[in-house]
Amino acid sequence: QVQLVESGGGLVQAGDSLRLSCVASGRTFNNYNMGWFRQAPGKERDFVASISWTGGTSYSADSVKGRFAISRDNAKNTVYLQMNSLKPEDTAVYYCAASASRGIYNGPRWSASNEYNYWGQGTQVTVSS
Repeated sequence: QVQLVESGGGLVQAGDSLRLSCVASGRTFNNYNMGWFRQAPGKERDFVASISWTGGTSYSADSVKGRFAISRDNAKNTVYLQMNSLKPEDTAVYYCAASASRGIYNGPRWSASNEYNYWGQGTQVTVSS
């Protein structure tokens, strides 16, 4: 089992930045590819970004490319989502997820929520205009 706890959400204005953190506990963190997803009210959960277990490769949704960056620190069992130039449409609950799936990291494959076995409780991000 892996437990994931997100933090760093909040209420910001359009154009501001936030950094989300997700701390993992339980099994060995660097065995897992990690991802961030988000869910806005009344909408499905959408992929935001993922990162390989080494941290050497990442993949982002088109909607956040150039604005958001995912990173990880395996020594701290933590994955981050740096969010810049925030827009009102980025308002959502943001979830961290861990994937125990095996195979060579492939960005599009790890954009699917069904590749992930463990989920955090989410952190709210609200961007006002």
